[in-house]
Amino acid sequence: MKRLNIYLSILCTIFSIGLLQAKDYNASYFGIKSNGTTLNTTSIQRAIDFISENGGGTLKFYVGRYLTGTIHMKSNVTLHLEEGAVLLGSTNINDYNVGTPNNALVYAKGVKNVGITGKGVIDGQGKEVAYSLMDYIHKGIIKDPLDYDRPRNNRPKAIYFRECNNVTIKHVTVKNSADWVQTYDQCEDVLIDSITVDSKVFWNNDGIDIVDCKNFKLLNSYIDASDDAICLKSHDATKMNENIEIRNCVARSSANGIKFGTVSAGGYKNIRIINNRVYDTFRSAFTIATPDGGIVEDVLVDSLYAYNTGNAIYLRIGARWNKGRQGSIDGVTMQNIYIEVPADKPDAGYAFEGPVEDNPRNISPASIVGLKGQPIKNIVLRNVEIVYPGGSNPNYAFRGTSPKELDSIPEMEAAYPEFSQFKELPAWAFYLRHVDGVTFENVKFTAKDKEYRPAVVMDDVKNAQMTNVEYNEPNKKGKKQLVLYKSTLKK
Repeated sequence: MKRLNIYLSILCTIFSIGLLQAKDYNASYFGIKSNGTTLNTTSIQRAIDFISENGGGTLKFYVGRYLTGTIHMKSNVTLHLEEGAVLLGSTNINDYNVGTPNNALVYAKGVKNVGITGKGVIDGQGKEVAYSLMDYIHKGIIKDPLDYDRPRNNRPKAIYFRECNNVTIKHVTVKNSADWVQTYDQCEDVLIDSITVDSKVFWNNDGIDIVDCKNFKLLNSYIDASDDAICLKSHDATKMNENIEIRNCVARSSANGIKFGTVSAGGYKNIRIINNRVYDTFRSAFTIATPDGGIVEDVLVDSLYAYNTGNAIYLRIGARWNKGRQGSIDGVTMQNIYIEVPADKPDAGYAFEGPVEDNPRNISPASIVGLKGQPIKNIVLRNVEIVYPGGSNPNYAFRGTSPKELDSIPEMEAAYPEFSQFKELPAWAFYLRHVDGVTFENVKFTAKDKEYRPAVVMDDVKNAQMTNVEYNEPNKKGKKQLVLYKSTLKK
């Protein structure tokens, strides 16, 4: 009997510890109201603090609208939004952590084992928040330079996590941010799975920004944003994005679909981008920009399908804020890719369309552009098809392929790296400059209408290899489709 009592006591202890470590708490226990009008910031924060201090657990929100300003996540706490639950951002800018870097609705710094789950919604009410901020700026209450007639500082993101470990975000919908929708900055062991982003209500609505993170997975998600949809950045020269997987996602954007940069101080290593789709981008379907001294190594893009995109592919080294450091791109494989570029502006209809800029120019080709003496290295394009509208008009914009005309293309090393920055380029399908080691294998380029330009131009390209490359164009008969200038092909 004594042995049985000891056994039961051990079982009770284990059971109690389990409850303490994984307990669910109903938001209503803490006086949190779901009427959409009561400001719950203090109540939600007390609930998060209590759960963290008592062994961790899940704060569950059931059907209703929970109005709040900035809340700070703590270790071992998960917010769970049941279907029909909406975490609603206050429209009063004073309810956020104004004046601090990376203002956000849901904020976390230096915590571990945190998450946001469930089929509910985080609604930042970003347009109203931004207008509230603008009102205070115009009244002189909040100082802001108003770059491009929009606030530079203090706009809250929906989610900002910094230096956090073991983060899980699953199933939720995040919408209507006043700034970047969600940012994960120097975080490790992050899983973002099956989320929806719908944020097109104000400027700079990046769908997701992955900044100098390690062991990060973005899976099975749909992102529709009025700026870059999926964006990897590197803000710290001593850090980098490493071991990143982006798989089975759909990206729609009035800027870029999947982008590295623009800020790229440290770099990117071991990045896997597999089986993704991109739609309606004003800028590039896929782009790598490293103008700030960052390195790019070991990148695989496999099974990328892009439709109605302003530009197919853009890889670029620059020298903007590099502070003497030399950026590099070495080892990028892009395979099993299909991309369609339209004749018209592909993001028409967005409330915040991409700007018409860098004109006059006809449709821009995909491009890989390094710097003189600083080439992009070891690029592979395998099983790639890109379809263009063709129909370029030399009377609108013209760039020839004589040595003088090719040399006249500026380096623009300090400029913002963008596919359209050189205005008219001399190729309709692919332009390469300052590249060492590039392979085209089973690549097909199609122009639906006549082109005055050749398909591919290589300028200062070493060790190029082209196997089974096909050019389809109505007037290509007897026309040279490959121009080599100061460049070599492998035999």
